[in-house]
Formats: sequence, structure tokens, C-alpha cells
Amino acid sequence: MTVTDQPPQTAAVRVAELHVLREQARLGPSTKATEAQHAKGKLTARERIGLLLDPGSFQEVEQLRRHRATGFGLEAKRPYTDGVITGWGTVEGRTVFVYAHDFRIFGGALGEAHATKIHKIMDMAAAAGAPIVSLNDGAGARIQEGVSALAGYGGIFQRNTRASGVIPQISVMLGPCAGGAAYSPALTDFVFMVRDTSQMFITGPDVVQAVTGEEITQNGLGGADVHAGVSGVAHFVHDDEETCLAEVRYLISMLPSNNREAPPAVHPDDPADRRNDVLLDLVPSDGNRPYDMRAVLEEIVDHGDLLEIHEHWARNIICALARIDGRVVGILANQPQFLAGVLDIEASEKAARFVQLCDAFNIALLTLVDVPGFLPGVSQEHGGIIRHGAKLLYAYCNATVPRISLILRKAYGGAYIVMDSQSIGADLTYAWPTNEIAVMGAEGAANVIFRREIAASDSPETVRAEKIEAYRSELMHPYYAAERGLVDDVIDPAETRAVLCAAFAMLAGKHAELPSRKHGNPPQ
Repeated sequence: MTVTDQPPQTAAVRVAELHVLREQARLGPSTKATEAQHAKGKLTARERIGLLLDPGSFQEVEQLRRHRATGFGLEAKRPYTDGVITGWGTVEGRTVFVYAHDFRIFGGALGEAHATKIHKIMDMAAAAGAPIVSLNDGAGARIQEGVSALAGYGGIFQRNTRASGVIPQISVMLGPCAGGAAYSPALTDFVFMVRDTSQMFITGPDVVQAVTGEEITQNGLGGADVHAGVSGVAHFVHDDEETCLAEVRYLISMLPSNNREAPPAVHPDDPADRRNDVLLDLVPSDGNRPYDMRAVLEEIVDHGDLLEIHEHWARNIICALARIDGRVVGILANQPQFLAGVLDIEASEKAARFVQLCDAFNIALLTLVDVPGFLPGVSQEHGGIIRHGAKLLYAYCNATVPRISLILRKAYGGAYIVMDSQSIGADLTYAWPTNEIAVMGAEGAANVIFRREIAASDSPETVRAEKIEAYRSELMHPYYAAERGLVDDVIDPAETRAVLCAAFAMLAGKHAELPSRKHGNPPQ
């Protein structure tokens, strides 16, 4: 008897059975497990997906998948989904793929079937050319499945790498993620963490204490604030899951679906010719006085809205996404409030990766320069400031997206060159009348050039002051670089937004190609 020959009630019974199985998969292992998840201040995997995606848009894949492992107690526990929920939906109407570990099932640990589901959804995202978001809450490899679980991680890592620069990859850490579970997020474009409930580490506190004798808590070793402010692993940190997932949605709204598209523009409702008179007083003309560069950026961009990346790490440089006249722009800016805005190892790494990200996803770059140089010191030199500074130089030189730089005050030495100067390929370079572009500050330059003359003088301090002023007036006046074609124009700070809006509109159609090669060999 064929299926079509069966009595109608048999088909109805089977459909009813299907709905029961789907409901089992939707509810998870038990009410007790759900209550335990909530008691930790954590949402379930499906609740998280519901916050991430537009209501009613989620389409699940392989909901009824179960593991086939036997032994070590697994044969008695074969829950549907196998501890990971996979599928796709929309964020503000645009397709987004997602997988979410279900900590209620095997602690979210990865096994063979679990990994295969993730591989499949990652392949689907790459083929569809759409972002993928991982909601991570897993205890690492499933020990009972041995090397099969480890191989599953390898497949994820390979797909992370192949999708890098092709589709946006976002990792959201919502629980303890150890060992292999921490490596995949490190390969993605953005990492979000939630304070107190999410941690990342290769080896946990118990192993650290056993090997080194150091006692430390999970949060002290790999908590959100540690990775946001010390290691630089986390790009964003939030106090609760709801706020975190809302910010993920906002980030997605600023990114293209893939590397073949431009980032989504919006109809501009902030006038392009809006004057910035406040900038005349916001930035002190005295180069030794600090100020908040973020306030400058908020005055320039649409409605003052900035999405700062790595806000708590390497704070002497700002990396942010914003819109200027409706177009998404990646912004890099020295921050004089921290270390006077110098470039050091961490700032160079932070900025270099952000430049690469923007270039990969067709996001134009705006660089605001107020940099006194690279941070001097034995620790910086021994730590490889040359190598790390070269990463930023390489990233800028390799970038083909529209690039505009604006020099506000100091732009000294190699740091000036590295911060997207015209000589390394900036399409347009502007400066305010307060700019000081030079090999070094006037004081240092005068002390080097006129060292003997100053030493031989009966009034060394008077001579030094005269030489400093002479150097500043001849080689550091606001129009020196413009006279030599190294700055395209010196602009009124109040007209900054209008100038930038017009420039980015002109550069919107820019097309540039790199030499044919398999890939470059960037400094590491």
C-alpha cells in the first residue's frame, strides 16, 4: 500500500505526530531546565532568536536532528535539535542567518550532529550572501563523542576563515565559552559580550590554578570587561541580553549583506550643509590641551549617532561606524583625552583591523588626525611597535574604498604618514587652520637643529625660544602643506560637515583594483 492509498486518518495522525515532535523540540528538554536557565539571568536560545530577528520571520532548519552517538550515557539522551537551533530570518527586512546554542541540552556542548547543523547553516549563509550571527552559550566539545566533536570545530573554523571579508560574521557571547568554543568568535568580525553571564577562555580557572598556582574567578579570567578593556577580544559589552541583541540589530543595519554590496544608505534628514560653529571652540588651539574627539565626531555625523567599536580598549584611538548624509562611513580618530592621542601597539592593531573590515565591506573611511607621534618607550619597542604600526600602514595602503583624511591639530612624524596621509593613498586630505604638520614639534626640532647654537649662546633660553618660533612660523604654519600639494584644502571648521558630505558624494562611485595576487603578506 502506497502512502496515497492509506486512509485519510492515518495521514492526519502523522501530521499530528509531527506537530507533537516539533513542539517537543521547541520547548526543549524540560520546564525545570528552562527555569534553571532563567535563574542564571539568561534567556533560552529561542528567546534570544526572537529578540534578534524580526517577529515571525525565523525559519528553522533541521529542528528534528538528533545525535547518533552511543555509549557513555548518550544513547539514553537523544533530544531533538541536539543542542543547537539553526535557521534564518530577517533584521529590518534583510535576510540574516543564525545559530544558537541551547545550554539546556548537554550544556550547549558541540557534538557531531550539532556541528553538522552549524556547518550547514554557515554554508547556506555564504551561498545566500547574507550575514550570520552565532549566539554562543556552550561548554566546548562534547567529551562523550571524542575526536568527532573536535573535528566539528575544525569545520566551523574553516568556514569562518573562508567567509571572512565575504559576509559579516557576528559572535554574541551569552554564556561560558571555553576551549574550541572561544576560537570561532575570535575569527569573526565582531564579538559581543554580556557582563557577569558570558566568559571566554582557552583554559578555565581550575586548569590555570593547577598549572600556574594562580587563583582567579571565571569573570576575572575571561569576563566581558576583561575582554572589552584588557585583551581586546570583545568589541562590545552590555549589561543584559536584551540591550546586547538590540545593539546587534543596530550593527547589522550599518553593514552590507556581503562584500558585493554597498552598506545600506538611508534618506538623509540631517542637512548636509549644517554648519558646525561649535567646532571653533571645541578644539583648543593649544596643542598641549586635551579635548574629547568624540564630541567632534558627534557634531559632524548625522544626528550625532556613533557606533563605537572597541570603545573600552586602546582608548587613544576611536573606531566607529556612523552615517554622513545618509551614507555609512567608518571613522578613525586620535583621541587626545587618552595618552594625548598617540599611536601605540594596541591602538595600531585596533585601527588596522577596523580599516581592513571597512575595506572588505565597501565602507568609506574618514580619518581625523591629531597625533603627536608613536608612543616612545622600551616596552613599546620590545613589544614590536614597528611591526604593529606597520599593520596600520599596510591596511591603509591596501584599502581601495573612498578615503578622506582631516587634520585638526598635530600631525607629527611617522604617525602623520600612517594616519592615512595623502602620500599613502588618501583620496582627499583636508586640514583646519589649526593644523601643525611636521616631522616633530617645534620645540624638539629646534633643539635638534640648533643644538650647538643654543649651547654656545650666553642666553640659551632666549635663543631657544627664538629658534622655536622661527621653525614654527616657517615650516609649521597652517598653509605649508597646502602650498606643497600635500593637503587639498584648508577649510573653516564650521564648514566641515558640508565639505565632507560633498566629498563623499563625489567619491561614491570610486573604483580601484589591487594588483593581481593570491593575497598579500601583511606584518604580524
